[in-house]
Formats: sequence, structure tokens, C-alpha cells
Amino acid sequence: MDNVLGRRDCRDAEVFKAFLMKDSTKSNRNLYEHLTQLLIKVIDEHTENAVDVVEEMSCDVKRALFSGIQGPLREVPQVSSAELLTEQQRILFSQPEEVVAQEDEMGETALPNVSEIAFYLEQAEVGLGREEMQRIFLALKHLVDSEGLPRCRLWGKILGIESNYIVAEAEYREGEEEQESIEDQPAEEEKEPENSENEQVEADPLPQSIYKPQLDAPKEAIGTGANKFAYYVCKEPGLPWIKLPSVSPAQINTARQIRKFFTGNLESPVVSYPPFPGNESNYLRAQIARISAGTQVSPQGFYQGGEEEDDEEDEIPRDSFEVNPDFEEIPVSEMAESLSTWVHHVQHILQQGRCTWVNIAVKPDEESNEDEEGDENEEESEEVEPEVGPALLTPLSQDAEMFNTSPWSSKVSTILTFQHAIAVLRSNLWPGAFAYACGKKFENIYIGLGLKYVGEVYSPPIPPPPLMEYQNGPEITEGLDPTPEEEQALKEDLEEQQAALEEAEASEDDEDED
Repeated sequence: MDNVLGRRDCRDAEVFKAFLMKDSTKSNRNLYEHLTQLLIKVIDEHTENAVDVVEEMSCDVKRALFSGIQGPLREVPQVSSAELLTEQQRILFSQPEEVVAQEDEMGETALPNVSEIAFYLEQAEVGLGREEMQRIFLALKHLVDSEGLPRCRLWGKILGIESNYIVAEAEYREGEEEQESIEDQPAEEEKEPENSENEQVEADPLPQSIYKPQLDAPKEAIGTGANKFAYYVCKEPGLPWIKLPSVSPAQINTARQIRKFFTGNLESPVVSYPPFPGNESNYLRAQIARISAGTQVSPQGFYQGGEEEDDEEDEIPRDSFEVNPDFEEIPVSEMAESLSTWVHHVQHILQQGRCTWVNIAVKPDEESNEDEEGDENEEESEEVEPEVGPALLTPLSQDAEMFNTSPWSSKVSTILTFQHAIAVLRSNLWPGAFAYACGKKFENIYIGLGLKYVGEVYSPPIPPPPLMEYQNGPEITEGLDPTPEEEQALKEDLEEQQAALEEAEASEDDEDED
């Protein structure tokens, strides 16, 4: 460029060069720099017939200036959420060699055959699809290998607003029950020493509250009742499993009075009335306990009571069972027609919020000292009648109807190939709870919102009446104002009493002088 300008006079060349280096008002660039870069591009690329494509090369030079600049509207995430989930699920399809060797040595697996369960659920027109069930099976296998669980099964899936919960039911490991029981015990509060100044009786003491909070039943021990199993949840197969906390009777009783959709966030608060004691993880655990107690069923005769419990008194409810080796298969047609061929194999939750009743009016320390205190405390404790619910392995035919609705609906999976059909059971009180049975094989699953059927209209509980602020009494009751006549009579009485008092004092002074 300088050689071209050098042909003219030096003064003219400087003027022309200054003209070419004048910045444009649109792009803040000048023609001198653009032509320089264009010539350098032609020389570096050795472009043939450059005069024919100089216009396109000029556009390429301008376009290259904006190749590294992206506006805010063009920002696109490099990795989508689906790709991230795929990367996380790749772990499910890889298996260490050590785990393979251990599985070859083990005789009994901790997981059921999820593929077989998915096949039967598909016949019952229930399930999550073959692909998702296979991913869930791999996620359950990863959970068993990482946590060392003795037995685990797919409990179901609870649908939420933002995300869903895949729920796994597992047995506690040896020693884990005692450890969690110690962690669940409330810490003893340290009593502050009372100051001697506070022991003095005040001249005008403040009124004392007479409100007594309702006593809550203690939480059932780990491995018994509503806390018999441990539950793990995850949002998608491949994401981390989170263990839910144990459930308390207060949480179960409050969950019975409210209706809340799940959000998909375990840490989100549960805003309701009555106030729920906990967050969504506690509410989810309470609903799982309620659904399990009402919908976990099995063919009659498949389970039987333990040998130890047969020798005990009949007053003590059974809380465990064992597989009956002499179980005989029930025909599918009979199971589809009669509810008496199905039984509950999970303990019923009482109105107290526990599976086994406990007298909350008597503290554990008082129970240990009952013999020393005498027969009076025994008579008082006998006045409270213990609550008794349905026994374990009770037939479904004894379930009560609610809102003029039968609690269960049963059918046969198909009538075209009846010899390969299975019996399907559906709960009407807990929509989403299903069970199937075929010979000696059966399974329960729940896929729903986690809410119970309460009729056509839901009525929230009414707040209790407000308590009185104080007790009525003469010391706080305002008296009537006296009339002018009563005030005058009282004034005259006071004057007479004062005059009599002065005369008495004067007479005492005269006697002292004498």
C-alpha cells in the first residue's frame, strides 16, 4: 500500500493515507487497515483469480472480526440436562470385577427379578415401561452394592410437581437398628441452676398459664412397626440415593389431616394447618408408612405367624411373619373374584400413630417404679383402655368401606388367554396402589401422587376454639363505682375512725405524763 502511494508526491501520499485511515462512523474501522488485511490474506492464501473473488474475501475479513463475539441472545448451554443425566447413568452400566466375583459366590441375591416384575406389571397395565424399569433395576443394584443392604425392592414412584421420587424399600443391616435408635433418642436438656433471688415470693405474682400441651406418643424403635424398613429415594436412576429419616406418630397423625402435593425437593417446608412437624422428607416418609400399612397385600396362606409368637399370649399383636413352605397355589379366577384370598402383611397403624399401642400418660421411669408405689397407680393405669387394631394377615374382605366406595377392585389381566392370566388388585382408597399374583409369585407397587381418596370434597380441619387468657376471680374482677351517697358515708366513717384514733393517742399521752 505504501508503494502505491509512493508514486505520487510525498505530500499527496500523506494526505491520501490520512484519508484512508479515517475511521468509519458505523464500524469504528478504517479502509487502510481493511485493505492491508485483505492483501495479506490474498498473499498468505495464494488465491488464484483474486480479482474475481475479492468481494467475497473482503466479507470474510469483516466476518472474522466478529467470530469470537457472541451476543447474550445467542448463548446456549454447551451441555443439556439430558446429556448430564446420561453421563451420570453411565455408571449404572459399568461393573467392577470385584463385584462380579462376589455375585458368583453369593447364592441368594438381595434384589428381586425386576425384569420379571416389569413383565407381570405390563400384563396388569401398570408399570413404568421396560426401559425405565431396567434403569431402576441397575440403580437398585448400585444401591445394594454401595450400602451393603441385605435385601432391597422397588416400592414405587411418587409423582411431584418439579420432580418425582423413586422409592426403594430395604431391610436394615445388622447393628444399624441399634445405632439409629441411639441417634433418634432426644438429648437431655441441662437444667439451669435456680438463683436464690428468684426464690423470693413476689408481692404481685404474674398469672401462671394453665395450658398443657398434648402428649405425643414416642417413636417406634428402628426395625419395628412403622419403622420396620428403611427407605431410599432418588429423582432419576443414576442420581444419588438419599435415605429418609424414621417416622414419628406425630408426623403420621398430622399427615392424616392435611393434603399436600409433593414438590420434588426433600428440604422444602410443608406449609399446612395443622403445622407439620418436619419438612418434605418427613412428610414423604409418613405417607409411605400410611400407604404401606393399607396396601401391602399377599395371597392368603403365603405367610404364617412365627413359631415364637404362637406360644405367646393372644393379647400381644403379631408384628412378624415367615414364609409358609406348605403354601398351595390359589387359582387366579378365585383371587380375582374373592377378596378373602388376599391378606394384609403389614401392621395396621392405630389412631395413636403407632402400630403398637403405648400408654403415653405413664412415663418409662414411672413404669419401672410401679411396684414400689403401690396398687393405686396400677388401678389408675388400668383405667386407660389400650387401642387394638386389626391383626396381622387379616383378609381384605374385612376392610371397611369409605364414602360408599369399596376399598378394593380386582380383575383378571386377560380373558382371551385365561391359562396365562394373572390376578390384579387395585386400591380405591390409595389411587396408584396395585398388586398382582400368579401362582406363588406376587408383588406390590405404588405409582401415584401419594394422596388418599377422601371423597368428592376435602374439608380442612377447623381450628380449635381459643383458650381463655386468665381465670375469673375476685382478685382480678373490676368492681362497680360507688354512688355519691356511699362515698359521703364512707368519708364520714373514715373521719370518725381518725378522730377516735386521735383521742386514744391523746389519752395515752396524758397517762404517761401523770
